[in-house]
Amino acid sequence: MVATPIGHLADITLRAVEILRAADLVAAEDTRRSRALLTHIDAFPKPLVSVNEHNERRRIRELTAKLSDGASVALISDAGTPLISDPGHLLVKAAFEAGCKVVPIPGPSALVTALSVCPLASERFVFEGFLPSRGEARRKRLRELDSMTLSIVLYEAPHRLLAALDDLLAVMGDRRVMVGRELTKMHEQVRSGRLSEMREQFAGEAPRGELVLIVERRERTTEQSISDSAERLLQVLLAELSPSQSARLVAAATGESRGAIYKRALASKPS
Repeated sequence: MVATPIGHLADITLRAVEILRAADLVAAEDTRRSRALLTHIDAFPKPLVSVNEHNERRRIRELTAKLSDGASVALISDAGTPLISDPGHLLVKAAFEAGCKVVPIPGPSALVTALSVCPLASERFVFEGFLPSRGEARRKRLRELDSMTLSIVLYEAPHRLLAALDDLLAVMGDRRVMVGRELTKMHEQVRSGRLSEMREQFAGEAPRGELVLIVERRERTTEQSISDSAERLLQVLLAELSPSQSARLVAAATGESRGAIYKRALASKPS
């Protein structure tokens, strides 16, 4: 599992170069983009096959057979660390089940790169990756994330940035956010401010480049006087039951205040 640069080619590690040169085969999310990287590090030509969200299941038997025969296969994504919002999980799972050795070759990751320059408190965070593209599903997921007292790390496509900022503002209020765009590339940008400010700034710009958003955590208030375990159970029940039913069941299961749970349920239940 070889991490590759998210933008600047000089970010590739010496070990990644060594592995990609020595591998018998490279499995890549996009063979055209990967061919350019392999050529840059003098690791091409060599056998190169595509493994992406459309064909990963079909490739598993072929690649696990090669691994079982003793071949070395290097899996790379378009950019960054494989499996982090990229395909490869099914192949890794199959390789483990086949008794093959799976080795991580660490390196660049947009997630860690953004966190390293984030001015917001983010020592504890949840990584969500890409939100649903549909507005209703996106807002539902944001309501679920809003129940956590953790910073939230999101990936977003440029053409959906404004819609995502609108929904973040509507669901979470005018929190602070950091937006990283084109990280490690020539036109790298890192901006931080209130969601409303970021919405205004990006409204007049043409969308470009993949983005990482880090939304500040919601501070726990005295109004939310229920435990984390009760909160988790409540959110599960609210997906199917009314606030009153959910509160009654959570209170019975946890022994916590039904009134406090019901108040939290009313605040959480989608309108």
